[in-house]
Amino acid sequence: MPASVLPRLLATAFLCGASPLPAPAVPDLIPVRRQVVVMGTLCTLNVYASDRASGIDRCEDYLRLLEETNRQLSTWERESELSRLNRHPIGVPYQVTPSLCRLYGELILWNQWTDSAFDPAIGALANAYRSLSTDRSGLQERLERARRSSGMRHLEFRRDDCSVVRRAEVLLDPGAFGKGEALDRVRRLAGSRGDPPWLIDLGGQIMTWGTPPGQTGWQVEMADPHRRKEAALSVRVIGGSLATSGGSERDTRTGDRRVAHILDPRTGTGAPFQGSVAVWHRRALVADILSTALYVMGPESGLAWAETRDLAACFLDRPQFDGERRKLRVRATRAFRQRFSEMRIMESPASAGHSPGSRPSPRHEP
Repeated sequence: MPASVLPRLLATAFLCGASPLPAPAVPDLIPVRRQVVVMGTLCTLNVYASDRASGIDRCEDYLRLLEETNRQLSTWERESELSRLNRHPIGVPYQVTPSLCRLYGELILWNQWTDSAFDPAIGALANAYRSLSTDRSGLQERLERARRSSGMRHLEFRRDDCSVVRRAEVLLDPGAFGKGEALDRVRRLAGSRGDPPWLIDLGGQIMTWGTPPGQTGWQVEMADPHRRKEAALSVRVIGGSLATSGGSERDTRTGDRRVAHILDPRTGTGAPFQGSVAVWHRRALVADILSTALYVMGPESGLAWAETRDLAACFLDRPQFDGERRKLRVRATRAFRQRFSEMRIMESPASAGHSPGSRPSPRHEP
């Protein structure tokens, strides 16, 4: 990415009627890029800095925050705060830290506002479905038991002392909110310091701060939901976060049964939609939550729900006919089309009939 020269600042100081002091030189900003696996996924950091050393230091600052969030929320870390809550004795209050207290309050609100299309307390159900590939014995009984112990209704939140009480063997799963929370923590740090522009791609969720020098935004390409090596949609992101949820690349099959990666908490089964959903919001946590909730709702209900709330959301899918995927269908809310008025559908007629690939989504460039 080419670096651009920032505008020079005009001097405003005068000394006793003397000529103005020379304008201080503002250093050019150069791009610094870092890739690392964090929170169980590939993370790409693109930052602008006055020199490479300071850019690397900022990358380290941001990574420390991402790793700190992972240590708090990951259910793969046995001693994370979320893991300790998940195995805390039933009926005994668990005192959460202030950061988790704030976050938990938001999770409750979004669970209510989406009529449980977003419900992070489905860890038991998710674990049951994951086990299908290796153990199908007592399948229906295990799934039914997991359904009975899933849902935010089994968790009592006491705001007065920031404690949570488990009323069943319920497990919180950060899959639909953890990345968003981590990216928001980076955004808050950058805002407090007035950091130069950056973009972070955390496993497919984009968060941006500022715009690249000489540019009007960050160009982002979203992958085709069924042809992961191909770009389907190109948009220019100016601030905020773009989160994408899709099942095609992570859905699995057990025999002739499709096991959806994204579950519908309301039914306890896999969400039937097989395309992808992109949501932009100024807060990464909200974009993360809503991309999952709208995927669960599906295009018809999800678009209507988002439209009435003036949310920037877009559904991508390919209708299937006679076993073949047809032309890419893009359905976006008014707010999405207004924010990304220059969005470009990248499919060409010659691409029809290609087989699915496995490219991560989204891609980006300045």
